[in-house]
Amino acid sequence: MKTNFKLDSYEQDIENRIETFVPVSNEERKRIESIIEKAGKNISISLRINSFDLEKIKSKAKRNGLPYQTLITTVLHKYVNEDLFDKNEVIKTLKILKTTS
Repeated sequence: MKTNFKLDSYEQDIENRIETFVPVSNEERKRIESIIEKAGKNISISLRINSFDLEKIKSKAKRNGLPYQTLITTVLHKYVNEDLFDKNEVIKTLKILKTTS
């Protein structure tokens, strides 16, 4: 028995293009699965940190309503992905751009 469902525009677009579907290769599928698997794995580490720095981290984390470990992992993640910016460097760059315009 066929059931008719009302599709939203996104679903209808998928339905309309079903004939153009091209599956990914097994090699590409394995590569994607490997990336997804690695992305979901967290590994515990142990490190030494200055007690004053740790207290400052805990204080900043508390002000932002998150656990300090989450703040540390967020900062590290941003750093390794080159998404962490030094405020002073940004200000310096903006000043340089302003004077050259």
